[in-house]
Amino acid sequence: MSESDSGHVTTYYCPFCASEDLRPAGPRGGDWECRGCTRVFSVKFLGLVVGS
Repeated sequence: MSESDSGHVTTYYCPFCASEDLRPAGPRGGDWECRGCTRVFSVKFLGLVVGS
């Protein structure tokens, strides 16, 4: 996944059904429509965890 300026990431697989048939959805960007399970979702990169 690669991070964009908005903090959203490019998604290659649906997190619900693992389908690769994804299309951009919604006017704001960062939303994805899965054609396999008909869900719309977004994924956001929050950061990296530093080891303790």
